[in-house]
Amino acid sequence: MNVTGARRWWALGAISLAVLAITLDVTVLTVALPTLAGTLKASESQLQWFVSAYTLALVAAMLPAGLLGDRYGRKAVMVGALLLFAAGSAGCALAPNAEVFIAARVALGLAGAAIIVLALSILTVLFDEAERPRAVGIWGAANFVGLPLGPIIGGWMLTNVWWGWIFLINVPVALLGLIAVVALVPESRSAKRPSIDFMGVLLSSGGLVALMYGVVQAGANGWGSASAILPAAAGLLALVAFGLWERHLSAQPGG
Repeated sequence: MNVTGARRWWALGAISLAVLAITLDVTVLTVALPTLAGTLKASESQLQWFVSAYTLALVAAMLPAGLLGDRYGRKAVMVGALLLFAAGSAGCALAPNAEVFIAARVALGLAGAAIIVLALSILTVLFDEAERPRAVGIWGAANFVGLPLGPIIGGWMLTNVWWGWIFLINVPVALLGLIAVVALVPESRSAKRPSIDFMGVLLSSGGLVALMYGVVQAGANGWGSASAILPAAAGLLALVAFGLWERHLSAQPGG
């Protein structure tokens, strides 16, 4: 598939809109927690996990998502991620209790990680070297603009519409991105099909999750608490081990 002219920018616009929705979801709950506490009868711990589950899944899945795209095809993995993002968004809006809501937030985080990572990879296929900086700039803007907009948009929606629309609005955005990817994005993968480095994935994802969990716990209990120090230290050790492991693999013949 040879995508030329304005169609590349239409595809970029649709994908960037999905990326914007993902970053919005990082902060949009900050104003919705009181409403969710009453509606879902959530405890204080569950409210914390409403936010943390999404962030942890988002962080943990980025490296594995890129690897899966390189191995099995970036377009194929992106299509699956957009479908999962739409389903997770609907699951959040329609969740009957806090447990289902947390599970849906995990699904959103996993899908969001794949979309963010693969969107950047797809840009290198759609755009040549001359146009690529502009395309990456649009992708980057979508990543960062959503963070401050989350509380603003969330507050406006809570005031004017049902709280579930905070998440349901993601569904048409994800479907628009899905149509653009299916119709306009060519399939691509790494020229050399990479093997799955299970140890590397475990150390990198586990380390990032543990480190992020420690940061989350520090926000709730302070940096002096064991619940913050222990997971953060374990995460840092895992990331150091990941670096040493990758160095070891690189030193092997053919590494």
